[in-house]
Amino acid sequence: MSFADTFKALSDPVRREILLMLKDGKKLPAGEIAEQFDMTHATISYHLSQLKKAGLVTETKYKNYVYYEINVSVFEEIMLWFSQFKEDS
Repeated sequence: MSFADTFKALSDPVRREILLMLKDGKKLPAGEIAEQFDMTHATISYHLSQLKKAGLVTETKYKNYVYYEINVSVFEEIMLWFSQFKEDS
């Protein structure tokens, strides 16, 4: 994971929406994620692969399904990095 990949992934509104769908620790299959958008499954697959490349989601395969889950540790790392810019009082 690099910050460049992370910020690139976060720059897309569809990817941010996918992350919001997963934010409560949900594991969702790719098909269920795709149903929430008016785009092809291939397009959603691309977005999921970009999130995975950035380390923002992990995937688990079970039978014929691929489940996606948010990777909280990457968000914690980003927040830690941002916190260095906080002005000390």
